[in-house]
Amino acid sequence: MKVIHLISGGDVGGAKTHVLSLLGGLKEKHAVHLVCFMEGEFAQDARKMGIPTQILPGQNFRRICCKLEELIDTEQVDLVHCHGSRANLVGCLLKKRLHIPLITTVHSDPRLDYLGRPFSNLTYGAANRRALRHMDGWVCVSKQLRDMQVEAGRDPSRTFIINNGVDFSHIHANVTREQYWKDHGLPLEQDSVVFGIAARISPVKDMGTLIRAFSKAVAKNPKIRLAIAGDGEQRKELEQLAKELCPTETVKFLGWVSDTDSYYNAIDVNMLTSLSEGLPYAIPEGARMHCATIATKVGAVPTIVVDGETGFLVTPGDVDSIAQRMVQVAGDRSLRERLGLAIFEKVRKEFSVEATVRTQEEIYDKVIRRYHRSPNGEGGVLICGAYGRGNIGDESVLEAILQQLLSEDEDLPVCVMSKRPNKTALVTNVRSIYTFSRRQMRKEMKKARLFISGGGSLIQDATSTRSLLFYLYSIYKAHKIGCKVMMYGCGIGPIHREKNRKLTARIINRCVDLVALRDPESAEVLQELGVHKPLVRITADPALLQRVSESRQESYEAYRTKIGIAEHGTYCLFSLRPWGTTRYLVNEFAAAAEYVYETYGMTPVFFQLEPTKDREITQQVAGLLRCPKVVLPSIEDNGVACALMQDMKLVVSMRLHALIFASAQKTPVVGIAYDPKVKGYMDYLGQRNYIGLEEVNAAALCRCIDKAVSDSTVENEVLAHMREQANLNGMLAWKLLRGEEIE
Repeated sequence: MKVIHLISGGDVGGAKTHVLSLLGGLKEKHAVHLVCFMEGEFAQDARKMGIPTQILPGQNFRRICCKLEELIDTEQVDLVHCHGSRANLVGCLLKKRLHIPLITTVHSDPRLDYLGRPFSNLTYGAANRRALRHMDGWVCVSKQLRDMQVEAGRDPSRTFIINNGVDFSHIHANVTREQYWKDHGLPLEQDSVVFGIAARISPVKDMGTLIRAFSKAVAKNPKIRLAIAGDGEQRKELEQLAKELCPTETVKFLGWVSDTDSYYNAIDVNMLTSLSEGLPYAIPEGARMHCATIATKVGAVPTIVVDGETGFLVTPGDVDSIAQRMVQVAGDRSLRERLGLAIFEKVRKEFSVEATVRTQEEIYDKVIRRYHRSPNGEGGVLICGAYGRGNIGDESVLEAILQQLLSEDEDLPVCVMSKRPNKTALVTNVRSIYTFSRRQMRKEMKKARLFISGGGSLIQDATSTRSLLFYLYSIYKAHKIGCKVMMYGCGIGPIHREKNRKLTARIINRCVDLVALRDPESAEVLQELGVHKPLVRITADPALLQRVSESRQESYEAYRTKIGIAEHGTYCLFSLRPWGTTRYLVNEFAAAAEYVYETYGMTPVFFQLEPTKDREITQQVAGLLRCPKVVLPSIEDNGVACALMQDMKLVVSMRLHALIFASAQKTPVVGIAYDPKVKGYMDYLGQRNYIGLEEVNAAALCRCIDKAVSDSTVENEVLAHMREQANLNGMLAWKLLRGEEIE
C-alpha cells in the first residue's frame, strides 16, 4: 500500500507525536511518504526515523497542488492522508483531480482550534471546516470527536476511531529528577511535589484555571511546584498571572521540551485542564513514567483516567475542585504511587503504538475498498420507516434490517430516513437523512438500487391518512426513479377509508416488487384490498432476531442497579399505550396490577415503549396502586429492553414490540389487542392468551393472567420457526439486490 501523508510541518505536541509514531510503524510494511509545507523540526525528526520526506514550501496553493498531483501520479499512490487545516485545504483542492480516496485525522474539535483568535477562526478555521466536508474518510482520536463528526453529517461508515499509541519499547530518562530541575532553575524543597502540564499554551488548554487552582493549593502546601512545558500565544499573559497569584519561584515555564521522558520522570503529577480534547498524548506519555494524573473530564480522557482508579477527573474550569485534588494528591505519597502504577498498566495494555498501526491499516483497507466500490455511495439501499421517533420497537426493527443486510456485505452503502437523522446515524453507524426532506430523499433514491419500506405497520390509516399517504408516496417515488422496492417484514392495515384502500392497492400493484409480511393476517388484508401483482411472502417481524449481547447485558445490569430491580426478583411488566377507550380503563389496569401482586407476589413494573405517548397513561395507572411498584425511566436501547424481559415472570402488553421482546426471551405474555397487529402476532405465535381492548375489564384481565401463569410457555419449535421466517426477510432483500429470481 502506498500512502502520502500531508501536514504543515510546524506541528508540535500530540499531533506531531501521533503522526511520527504512526508513520514509523507503517513504514515497516507499507510505502509511506511525508509531505510538509515547511522545513523544520518535524521534517528533520521524520528523516531521522527513515521516513521519506519532501518539502513543498510557499503560499502558492496552485503550484503546491500541481507538484502533489505529479508526485501522486508518479508514485501511483493508493490514498492521501491529511493532518491539520492546511493539509485538509490542499487535499480538498486536489480532490477533483484525484481518483483515489482522501482522508483526514481529526485531532481536536475544529470549532475550537482557533479559540481566542477570531480572525484566524473566520479564515483558516472556516476553510478547514468546509474542507472537512469533502473527505472520503475521517479518523478521529476519540469517540467524542467521532460522534461530533457524525452529528455534523459525516458518513458513519467512513468515520473511524483510533487511539493515540505510545511506544513502550524504550523508556529512558537521560537525567535524574534532581538534575533536571537544577538545570531548569526550579528550586525544590525536601519532599516537594511537582505538578506538570505539557501542552500548547492556548485558550483551549485553559492553563489560567490551572494557575488559579495551583495558587490555592500552594497556599495550603508551600512545598508544591508547577512546571508548564510548552509555548503559545497565551504564554506572556499566563506568566503575568502566575507572578500575580503564586509565590516566587513556585511556577516555572519551560518552553517546548524535546526530552519528554526526562520531563515526565521529573514531575510527580501530570495535569490536564483542557476545555476540549480528543485523546491527548500528554496523558499516556505521563503514564509511561508512572505519573499520577489529574485531568478534566473531556473528550476521550475518561477512557484512560478512571476517576479514583487510574487518576482523578475534574470538571473543566472548576478551580476549587482542581485545587482540592492537588492538595489531596500532594499530601499522600502512597496514593500517587498507586495511581501512577494503575495508569501505567492500563496504557501499556490498551494504547500501544502497535495497536494504533494495526487499526490504521484496517481503516486504510476499508476506505480504499469502499471508495473504489462506490465513491459517492451509489448502488446501495435506502430504508424508510417510522425511525427516530423514540419508539424502541421500531428501532429494534431497523437494527435487525441493518444486521441482516450488512452481515452479508459490510461495505454495502446504506442510508436510513429518520425524524432524528443525527441520532439514528450515531446509533446505527450508517448514513441517515431527514425523513421529510424531499430533496434529500430524491438524491438518495437516485443512488440506491433497493428501496425498503418497513418494518412496522406503515400501511394503515388508523393513526392518520397523512402518514399512509407519505409512505405510499415514498414507494411511488422510489419506483419512478428506478429503485427496486421491497416492503420488509411489515404489517398491513387496518385501512378504513375507501379512497385510501383503492390508492394503496394501486400503488402496491404498480410500484412494489416484493412484499414480505410479518403475519398471515396481513396477507388477508392485501387480498381484500385487491393486491395481486407483487410477490407476497409471509415471513415474521425482524425484531424477533433481537439478541441480548454481552455488552447490552452489562448495560442492562447497570440500568437494573440504578432503578432498583433485584436480580432474582418476581416482577410482572405492564406496557400500556393511549388508544381509544384506554383512558376509561385505568382502574381496570390498576386492579389487574394489584391482582398480580396479591395473588402471585409479582411487583408491577411499568414500561414505556414510546415514552412521549405512553407516559401519561402509565403514570395514571401506577398512581392508583397501593402495592409496591416500579415505574421505569425511559429505555433508549432495545437490547436493554430485551434483557429487561429476562427478569420478568410475566408481561401484560398493548404494545406489539413489548410482546415480541418478551416472547423472544420465552417470557409468558398476555396481549391486549387494541389493533389487529397484536391479535395477528399472538395467533402467529400460537398464543391465544389475549383480549380485545373492547373486552377489557379487571375480571377478564385477571383470567388471562391466571392462564398465562399456569401455562403459556412459548414452544421452542414455534419460536425457532418464526426466527427462521424473520431471517427470510434479509435473504429476500439480497435476492432483489442481486437480481436473482425469487421462488
